Amino acid sequence: MRSGDGFVTCGDGQTRWGRFGAAGVLVRCVDGDDHWFFLARRSELTHRGGSWAIPGGALDDGEAPLDGALREFAEEIGVPLPDHVVAHVHESDHGGWSYWTVVVDVTERFAVPTEFHWETADARWVRSDELTKLELFDAFAATLTELGFAG
Repeated sequence: MRSGDGFVTCGDGQTRWGRFGAAGVLVRCVDGDDHWFFLARRSELTHRGGSWAIPGGALDDGEAPLDGALREFAEEIGVPLPDHVVAHVHESDHGGWSYWTVVVDVTERFAVPTEFHWETADARWVRSDELTKLELFDAFAATLTELGFAG
């Protein structure tokens, strides 16, 4: 499998990371009336460092979005995602290049690790009503709105 690391120019004229597209996983936990989301704060060494988003990154050649999203979660957060159910897969097409957000549900909020990969500065569980109070990565904020998770 060829690595997807590298920049491409999309049909919309934007330059994006991931020669074969990219994917990330949005982990959700419903606890009574509260909906919690697991987010990662991007390292200052990355594009838009300091903003909050989901663990994700470039897909390798032939890699399915779910597989890539789960691989990126394990790489960036440092632990594999525990038992989960895929709830939805959202594709953002940018003209020949897509970012897939895989929404997965977990039954309980797992402990947040204390050490991360260099791309991640921090991670935490965020209640849905607190999402818009964070400095969100632009494309992630748009996806949250499209999914109906933030307004």
